[in-house]
Amino acid sequence: MGRYREADLTRLRRLSAADRPTKVSVAEFARPLEPAAAAALIRSLPDQLAARTLREVIARTAAAHRTGRPVVVMVGGHVIKVGVSPCFIEWMERGLVTHVAMNGAAAIHDVEIARMGRTSEDVEAHLQAGTFGMVDETGSFMNEVARVAARAGLGLGEAWGRSLEDEGSPHRDHSLLARAWRRGIPATVHVALGTDTIHYDPACDGGALGEATLRDFRVLAATLAEARGAVVFNVGSAVLMPEVFLKALTVARNLGASLEGLTTVNLDQIQHYRPRVNVVERPTLAPGARGYSLTGHHEMLVPLLCAGVLGELA
Repeated sequence: MGRYREADLTRLRRLSAADRPTKVSVAEFARPLEPAAAAALIRSLPDQLAARTLREVIARTAAAHRTGRPVVVMVGGHVIKVGVSPCFIEWMERGLVTHVAMNGAAAIHDVEIARMGRTSEDVEAHLQAGTFGMVDETGSFMNEVARVAARAGLGLGEAWGRSLEDEGSPHRDHSLLARAWRRGIPATVHVALGTDTIHYDPACDGGALGEATLRDFRVLAATLAEARGAVVFNVGSAVLMPEVFLKALTVARNLGASLEGLTTVNLDQIQHYRPRVNVVERPTLAPGARGYSLTGHHEMLVPLLCAGVLGELA
C-alpha cells in the first residue's frame, strides 16, 4: 500500500451511452472521392509550395505500393471524429495500407463508431458536470477485451478489432480496427496510461493495458524493419504517435533496418514540434529519404490525398 491517498474509482457515477449526447454520427462520414475526380483536381493545382508537396507525396506513396514497400498510417483521435476513416479503409481494401497505428483516443472513437454509430461529446459541458467519458459501455467493453488480450498474448489493436468483428458490431464497416482485423492488416494501439477516458473505468487493468500495448509497440517495430522505401503517414497526432514512431524506428534501425528511401509525412491542421522533428526531419537523413509536412483540415485534405494516390495508381 502506497503512502498517498488514491481516488476511489468504484464510486464514480457512470452513464449509459444512450443518455450521452454526441457530436459525430457515422451518417456524416466521408464517402471516398472518385480517384479520377481527385486526379483532375490535383492536375489543376499550381506547381508551387503545398500543391507541389502534395503531388510528391502522392507519387512516392504510389511508388512504394508498386514496389511492394510498406505504407504505414498513424492516426490521432480527431481523424476518426471528423469522419475520414472510409478513405483509409478504401486504401486497405485496395491493398495499399500495410499497417495502421493509432493512439488510445483514436481507438475509443473507432470502437464507439463501430458499436454505436456515434461518438465525441461536448467536453467543456461534460467536464463541468463531471460526466466526461463516463460511458459505461465503452469502458467495460474495451477494458474486458484488454484483459483477454493480455491473457491470450494479443496486442490491443488486434484484440479490439477481432472483438468488434466477433460481436457483429453494427457499424464495424466504418471501423479501422475491425477492417484491419478482417483484412489481416496489423493494427496497433499505443496507449499512455491516464490519457484516455477508459482509464478511469473501475474495471481498468493497467497491467493488462500495458502488456498489450507494449506488444503492439513490438509489432510496429517489426513493421518498420522494412523501412527502406516505405512511406509513413502521421495524421493528427501531435505527441504520442511521433514519440512512439521515433522509438520503434530506433529499434528497427538497431536490428539492421535501412532507412534509405524512407518517406515520412506529417499531415495536420497545425504543425507541431514533435511531428516535425520526430517524423519529418530526424528519420529522413539517409540517401533518398524525404520528409514532408502537409497542413490542412483532415476532413478536406485526407479524402483528396487518399483519392489522389488511387488516381496515380490507376
